[in-house]
Amino acid sequence: MNWRTSLVLIAVALMALAAPGCGFSVSTANISVAAMARDKAGADPTTTFAPDEPFYCVIQLSNAPDDTNVRALWTAVDTEAAEPGTVIDEAELTQGDGQIVFDLTNDRAWPTGKYEVQLFLNEGEAPAETLAFQVE
Repeated sequence: MNWRTSLVLIAVALMALAAPGCGFSVSTANISVAAMARDKAGADPTTTFAPDEPFYCVIQLSNAPDDTNVRALWTAVDTEAAEPGTVIDEAELTQGDGQIVFDLTNDRAWPTGKYEVQLFLNEGEAPAETLAFQVE
C-alpha cells in the first residue's frame, strides 16, 4: 500500500467516525400521493372550490419514521383580496407512514382566485410537493 492509498483510507475512516455527530439525518420519507379534495377522506378530489367550501389537502406519507415532520403552507397566489404570495395559514404535525389531512376553513367566503399549498418534509427548505387550486 502506498502513502496516497493510506491517506485516502485514513480520510474515509475519519469521515465515518465524524458523521454520527454531525447533526444531519437522511430520511426516506416521501409523499407518495397528494391531492386537494372537498372531503377529509379524499374521495372527492378537485382543484376548483366554491367560495363557501373548506380546502382539504390529503396526502399519503410513505417510508416515514414516526418522527417525520410535515408542514403545510397555504398561500394566496393571485386573488382579488390579497397581495400575491400572501401566506394565509401554516400547519405542522409529526407522524409516520399513513394518511395526513390538512384543512383550511374561513368564516367568510373565500375570495376568487388562485391558491396553493406547499408541503415540506423534515424542515426541508424546498417543498416536497406543491398543489395549486382555485376558487371560482
